[in-house]
Amino acid sequence: MYMNKFVFVAGSLLCAASSFAQAADPTLLTIDGKAITKSEFESVYKKNNGKDMSAEKKSVNDYLDLFVNFKLKVKEAEGMGLDTLPSFKQELNGYRKQLAAPYLTDKDATDKLINEAYQRMQTEVKASHVLAKCAEDALPKDTLEAWHRINIILAVAQGKTVPASQVTEYEAMVKKNGYGKLPKPTKADTAEVNQKISSIKDVVSNKIDKKKDLFAQAASFGSDDVSLKDAGGSLGYFTALEMVYPFENAAYNTNVGEISKIVRTRFGYHILKVYDKRPNTGEILTAHIMIKLAKDAKHDDSLKAKQKIDEVYTKLKAGEKFADLAKNYSDDKQTSANGGELNWFYERKFPIESFAKTAFALQKNGDYSQPFLTKFGWHIVMRKDRRTVPAFEAMKTELKNKVAKDSRSYQSKESFIAKLKKDYNFKEVPKAKDAMDKVIDTTYFQGTWKADKADKLTGDLFTLADKKYTQKDFAKYLESHQTRRAKSDVKMAINTQYKNFVDESLIGYEETQLDRKYPEYHNLMQEYRDGILLFDLTDKKVWSKAVKDSAGLEKFYESNKNNYLWDERADVSTYKCANETIAKEVRKMLSSKKTEKEITEKMNKKSALDVSVENVTYLKGENKDVDANWKQGIAPEVKQADGKVNIIVVNKVMPKTPKKLAECRGMVTSDYQNYLEKDWIANLRNNHKIEVNKDVLNTVK
Repeated sequence: MYMNKFVFVAGSLLCAASSFAQAADPTLLTIDGKAITKSEFESVYKKNNGKDMSAEKKSVNDYLDLFVNFKLKVKEAEGMGLDTLPSFKQELNGYRKQLAAPYLTDKDATDKLINEAYQRMQTEVKASHVLAKCAEDALPKDTLEAWHRINIILAVAQGKTVPASQVTEYEAMVKKNGYGKLPKPTKADTAEVNQKISSIKDVVSNKIDKKKDLFAQAASFGSDDVSLKDAGGSLGYFTALEMVYPFENAAYNTNVGEISKIVRTRFGYHILKVYDKRPNTGEILTAHIMIKLAKDAKHDDSLKAKQKIDEVYTKLKAGEKFADLAKNYSDDKQTSANGGELNWFYERKFPIESFAKTAFALQKNGDYSQPFLTKFGWHIVMRKDRRTVPAFEAMKTELKNKVAKDSRSYQSKESFIAKLKKDYNFKEVPKAKDAMDKVIDTTYFQGTWKADKADKLTGDLFTLADKKYTQKDFAKYLESHQTRRAKSDVKMAINTQYKNFVDESLIGYEETQLDRKYPEYHNLMQEYRDGILLFDLTDKKVWSKAVKDSAGLEKFYESNKNNYLWDERADVSTYKCANETIAKEVRKMLSSKKTEKEITEKMNKKSALDVSVENVTYLKGENKDVDANWKQGIAPEVKQADGKVNIIVVNKVMPKTPKKLAECRGMVTSDYQNYLEKDWIANLRNNHKIEVNKDVLNTVK
């Protein structure tokens, strides 16, 4: 019987205590001469008893016993060196990371982002976009090319005339970037270059019809988001936390009918046009009936499908239940057995637009649509329920988790970094960073660069608080964080890694200060430390021992077997007879002391189903018919609703008897563990000197 470790560690916090004592804090007790203060005990006593704790001295005394036991166990664990084991340190460090996380962020900035996301979720935006693809770590020449491309497309979308010189400049840039210093471009190189150039020429050519939506046409011809070319760049409706944050900002900050400014995301440069904004339509729960119709269905098949859905619709209007009709007639076998019910869905996310629009047009629960056609066939949809965006408090935890994983969390991190720089008087030496560029060679982009190439650099990069971070420190960071990558601009690569190094250094330093700055964090870490130690030691002394010590378990069982008794039981044979005539004959045979085998062989000659026998040992209360005849012998017949008859024979009534070990091993193991723990505590108390100051104990509030 092993205890869940996380549950145990969390539970052991009930006995862990703070080490932050007040200046004039009296000693409550000593263990082997080591003082434990009143405030340490009082703090944890109040914490675990809560507001409704009893004021009786008995509860204080009882809790003091638990507290002493806890301290003794931790002391033994430390004496055994469990706190020095690598496995213990690794596990404690894992908890430390979890507990530190809430302290290593700008709470105000995070709360602002959470509130912003919730407010935006009240609105859905319908927009289209154009993308000029450009990787986050793209070379300056590629970034410039994408910038020129998006500017040309923006001008066309706005109805402006693009100078021929601007197109010519872009064409030259694409060729230079695409061909580079290649002695002979491949067909793939040439195709890519030509496609980029031709798409921009299409955007600025007479192919654009100025009487139609310029933005949609610009997206179709020029966007690098090929998945939306046919849709004119349309993304449909979306809401907060469904797009990358910079894109979301542009969508919510652009008025309906207008085109945004150029937006940079990790995908590249975007422009977007907002076509509509509406209140969030929420989610809907529906059921549907579908009559399948293939895309290439013949005319006769189409008529038959329409006729069938109309007949179902007529039955529905006549009052037949929707769920029954779905079970009987719907071709959607994944939902028909469940009355046609679909999962909850948002209108903006449902893949079949006409289906979603029809469902959301239904005014109240129970309303159903007329038959309508989609690419899958004919449908009738019924609204079962609908819900709006939940209240803020109900969503707060979910929003917090989503914001933490979303790109907007970068803002909160940057705000926190800025705060740390100010708090710790961060100062950097730009020249020292620039010098690192000279020691980086092509091996860095191959992932094999070595820090010793920077051995001659001994300067300081930056300082924070009283700590200096050197060029050598940064060189080691570069070596440990390098990966094989496409060769790029050295300075840009170094700048990116330098920022990461600074950020991680600041956060790492802040983490070392948490114990000093936040007493509650220190207390929690102490509690987790002691809890892990206690778990590991209790496992050795109690849980694993009880499971593995089979001889000790059997000895404990033999000494306590009368604690594991079966209640009074009845050994019962139930003869299940097909009818009263057969039951009458079976009763005669039972009265004549015929055996079960003799009875079944004779009675089942015509049919093997005439008589069956079930042998069960019942505890009182498990079978009402047996309870009514709780004595040895043949009980009266019990007629069943289907015309069958049961004859109950109580073979014997057994008094209370000890269970075998195999029948109660779980209970015995649990009790044996309790016995081992009590014995362990008794030994601890006998082997350590414990002194309690009664006068101080009486003052505990």
